Amino acid sequence: MSAVNYDLIVIGSGPSGQRAAVAASKMRKRVAVVEARTMVGGVCINTGTIPSKTMREAVLHLSGYNYKSVYGMNYRVKEKITMADLAFRVQAVIKTEVDVTEAQLSRNGIDVVHGIARFAGPHQVRVEGPQGDTTLESERIIIAVGTKPASSPKVPVNGRTIVNSDQILDLPELPRSLIVVGGGVIGVEYACMFAILGVRVTIIEKRNRLLEFADQEIIEALSYHLRDSRVTLRLGEEVESVEELALGTVVANLESKKRVSGDALLFAVGRQGAVDDLNLAAAGLEADSRGRIPVDEHYKTKVDHIYAVGDVVGFPSLASVSMEQGRIAAARAFDDHAATSNPSFYPYGIYTIPEISFIGKTEEQLTGEDVPYEVGMAYYRETARGQIRGDTTGRLKLLFHRDTRKVLGVHIIGEGATELVHIGQAVMTLGGTMDYFIDTVFNYPTLAECYKVAAFNGLGRLNRYQAG
Repeated sequence: MSAVNYDLIVIGSGPSGQRAAVAASKMRKRVAVVEARTMVGGVCINTGTIPSKTMREAVLHLSGYNYKSVYGMNYRVKEKITMADLAFRVQAVIKTEVDVTEAQLSRNGIDVVHGIARFAGPHQVRVEGPQGDTTLESERIIIAVGTKPASSPKVPVNGRTIVNSDQILDLPELPRSLIVVGGGVIGVEYACMFAILGVRVTIIEKRNRLLEFADQEIIEALSYHLRDSRVTLRLGEEVESVEELALGTVVANLESKKRVSGDALLFAVGRQGAVDDLNLAAAGLEADSRGRIPVDEHYKTKVDHIYAVGDVVGFPSLASVSMEQGRIAAARAFDDHAATSNPSFYPYGIYTIPEISFIGKTEEQLTGEDVPYEVGMAYYRETARGQIRGDTTGRLKLLFHRDTRKVLGVHIIGEGATELVHIGQAVMTLGGTMDYFIDTVFNYPTLAECYKVAAFNGLGRLNRYQAG
């Protein structure tokens, strides 16, 4: 059977693959996207980002969480919240997002081929699909297969009481108690959601703090909120084994000989590159022990015409960054050397409750690099909008250079943090200083005013330091 020829083959239709395909089609290239699922959108739309963020929105609405400080701790939109309530909203959003993605690919003349992709050579991809096998051929290939939940022989995932993050919405009912193994982004996000619903949550994390890549003060604030929601943090602890007892109770045995029991367990210790079916060796490639494919700064693999983008290349594994990687890889594949991006200005969004977002350096990084910096802090409760919204716990922290007053980092915890961070991102990207916030008029009442409050606070400290 003869191969079908394309200018570019993209393996995977998640954010990075979709953006790469669209970018190439805009250059008038003939593009094929291979997708293993029956639905496009990859992990992001089907089991990861979109479902988890939609579930979070449903949790916040149904629990009345954002208005408890206004209407009292007993305020709830729905008294008895079920997994079906959460899944209903999630499925509706997934369907819409899949439709939007399919329409975009179709509008750009991109062929979508469903099936399992395997390299048959450096330029050939064999697709084993429901309607039979097809061989595709191209001078350029982009791998965007994403990841799957990591597994461990210590944790026998059964899809019922012991689940991974792809299966969490399949829990038959809301557990009364939940063990979360892993204090990374996924584990902590789900821990927050279940805790708000009244589930007794225990987080087990082998490191001594949660989310080590984020600013320590912000994570201390999050840890306080978690404990306030009756979450137990078992930090510096490792799971030795997990067992399901006869009555359906799950027990996690820790290496410290502690035993933690719950109605269900979520195993959220990292993710693996979904490369098992790719037959990378046929293309002259190999992945590391976590299924990640090594790439250079332009996302080119060691094979010149093959690029890899998205979560399969590792940190930071953010949908927003994956999209950018896809765009750059497509441009570079067709010799557009002007396509660049600056990772130091990538924002991070963590959808905990309250949410966290940041950009630039943390205090720990600046201290380690001996950078003379000062801190400006603003609390949501200091703004009228914070009082109106009932969010009195949020805060915004600006880090800036003592001598040049240049903004070095923005760290926010509180509702709306992932939107608010983009103001700081714009100022940093354009090389702005703290004076921008002092001289700019912000709408009133808004949370954006926190930038002005934090700037006055930080420059006030600086002036006291210089006067002294």
